[in-house]
Amino acid sequence: MVQLAPKDFVQSAEALNDTYNKEEAEQYTRWLATHHYENFHVVTFLLPKRLHQDFYNVYSFCRWADDLGDEIGDPAESLRLLAWWRRELEAMYAGEVRHPVFIALEGTVRQYSLPIQLFSDLITAFEQDQTVTRYQTWEDLFAYCRYSANPVGRLVLRLCGYSDAERDALSDKTCTALQLANFWQDVLVDYEKNRIYLPLDLLAMHGSSERDIATRNFTAPFKSAMQDAVGVSRKFFLEGLPLVKMVDKRLAIDLDLFNRGGLRVLDKIAEQNYNVLASRPKVSKLDRVALVAHALLRAAFTLM
Repeated sequence: MVQLAPKDFVQSAEALNDTYNKEEAEQYTRWLATHHYENFHVVTFLLPKRLHQDFYNVYSFCRWADDLGDEIGDPAESLRLLAWWRRELEAMYAGEVRHPVFIALEGTVRQYSLPIQLFSDLITAFEQDQTVTRYQTWEDLFAYCRYSANPVGRLVLRLCGYSDAERDALSDKTCTALQLANFWQDVLVDYEKNRIYLPLDLLAMHGSSERDIATRNFTAPFKSAMQDAVGVSRKFFLEGLPLVKMVDKRLAIDLDLFNRGGLRVLDKIAEQNYNVLASRPKVSKLDRVALVAHALLRAAFTLM
């Protein structure tokens, strides 16, 4: 089968109308998962090989939903396509599969008893992105993270054999922290999409406003707001850390890596004096290598 990214796939009548067997479908999700975000290779390297295909399948669902929301360039069309993606999801749970992602994902869902709500919540987040571009309060933003980030952690836990409320709650802390760190890193990137995730109440409390972002005016009030925002994300990371000691060692390495990677982003923001309006804070390749090495050493000496 032809390997196409989601945006190209939905524009191809041939791809949409073709039929796929399980082998072709799994080949497609494997290709999609290994030809986009470079950090995904690290995750699959650290996870047991028996889980790789299942992670590819779940990742591909998320990647499709994300791209249908962010890569189409037309909110109305994105909403139409996300509604179609939801119908395809519901069809899979009803035993009807057509799209290669769902052909591959069906077996994973059945094997690990993955609830439809986790996938549905992710679609809801991408639908919300088409209509909500500002968040007034922290609670508004946390509610969004409940849909956009937390389901991913819960899916990972279930693939690794965990489905209890205590681990879910800790995972939610980590996933929300990661989402927030990404928002603070991408203030300018998001603004170019007409989105601001810094709560407007937070900006106002410090004497800043959306105007500082629009004009890239790094004021003392904006810096103060960013310091608070980074502190909130750091607090969530610390609250989620106990999960590392509540899972098997292989998953613990990944969780430790995710936490330290997110904390490193926050450190990078602090190192540039919280001025995310001048340039996007970046974690270098050397930083990433150090993070992986540190996670492996921690596993060897403290997670045994």
